[in-house]
Amino acid sequence: MLYVSISYSYSPGFDTPESWFKRTAGYAGIFEQLAKNNQVISLKQIDYEGDAMHNGVEYKFVNLNRKKTHFPFKLNRFIKNLKPDVVIVQGLHNPVQLILLHLILPKKTKIIAHHHAEKPMSGLKKYAQKLADRFTDAYLFAAMAMGLDWVRKGNISSYWKIQEVMEVSSNFYPIDKDLAREKTGAAGNPAFLWVGRLNDNKDPLNIVRSFLKYSKTNPAVHLYMIYHTAELLPEIKELIAKNAGEHNITLVGQVPHDDLQDWFNSADFLLSGSHYEGSGTAVCEAMSCGCVPVVTEIQSFKMITDNGKCGVLYEAGNEAALLAALNSLDKLNLKEKRELCLSYFREKLSFGAIAKRIEEIVKEL
Repeated sequence: MLYVSISYSYSPGFDTPESWFKRTAGYAGIFEQLAKNNQVISLKQIDYEGDAMHNGVEYKFVNLNRKKTHFPFKLNRFIKNLKPDVVIVQGLHNPVQLILLHLILPKKTKIIAHHHAEKPMSGLKKYAQKLADRFTDAYLFAAMAMGLDWVRKGNISSYWKIQEVMEVSSNFYPIDKDLAREKTGAAGNPAFLWVGRLNDNKDPLNIVRSFLKYSKTNPAVHLYMIYHTAELLPEIKELIAKNAGEHNITLVGQVPHDDLQDWFNSADFLLSGSHYEGSGTAVCEAMSCGCVPVVTEIQSFKMITDNGKCGVLYEAGNEAALLAALNSLDKLNLKEKRELCLSYFREKLSFGAIAKRIEEIVKEL
C-alpha cells in the first residue's frame, strides 16, 4: 500500500534533507515504521529541491508554489500522479487544499487528516472545514476528547471519524541514572525537570511559585529548567531571587535536543504547566526514559499518561493543586510508576505502536 504524507505549508530555513530529518525526528519515525510494510512518500516544501531516501521513507522536496497557497493545483496534481492509496494531510487548517485534492483523486483513495494542535475555525472558514469534512475519511487526534470537541462545535460531522492516535513519539530510551547525572551534573532528591517555552500557555510562573513553596519543606529537591524561548524569564528570575530559590531551581536554558535523553534520565519527575497542547512531545520523551510526569489534566496529557495512571495530574493554573500534587509524591511508588510509564509508552506511544494503529485504521476505512 502506498501512503503519501503532504504538508501544504512551506518551511524556510532548511536547505538540506538532513536538516529536515533532524527537525522532524519526532514525527518521521511514524513513517519509518509504516515503511516496513508499505511504500511511504513524504512531500514537503523547504529551501531544497530533490529526492532523498531516509530510513525507508522516500522524501520528495518540491517547489511548486513555495509559499502556502489555498489553490495548490500543481502540488495536488503531483500527488495524483503518485497514485497513492492513502493520503495523510498534515494539519486541519487546510480545508480548501483538501477539497481540491479530493476532486482530482480517484474515489478509492482514502484521505486522512492529522491534527497538529489546531483549534476549530469559525466564520466562513468553519464552513470550509465542514465542506472538507465531507471528503475526509478519518481524523487522527492525540486524544479522542480533543476530536469530539470539533464534533460538538460542528466542524467535523461525526464522532466515528475521530481516531485516537498519538501525534509524535520519541527515540529516547532509559539509561543508568548515575551515568546520566555524570553528564548533566544534575542532583536533587528527587530531581525535577522542566522542558518547554517560557510562555503563558506553558505557565512556568505557576510551576516556579509552587516549587518554591514545596522546596521550603523539602530542601533536598531540585528543579532544572530547560527552555528555548524566554518570554517570561525576567519574571522567573525575579521570583527565584525574591524567594532565595537559587539552591533549588537551576535555569539551564537551551540544550541540544539529543542531550535531552541524559536530562530525562537524570530526573525523577517531569513538570508541565500547559493549558493546551496538541499532544505533548516533552511528556512523551520523558516517559520513554521512565521519567514520571506531573502535568496538567488537559485532554492530551490525560491520554499520554493513561488518565494519570502513569503520573500525577493537577488542574492547570491552580497553584494549590500543583503544590498538593508535589506533596503527594513522597507517598508514590516511584519504581512502579516508572515501569508503568515505560510499558504504556511501548504499547501506545512508540513509533511502532502509532504506525500499527494507523494501519489498523486504514484497513477499517
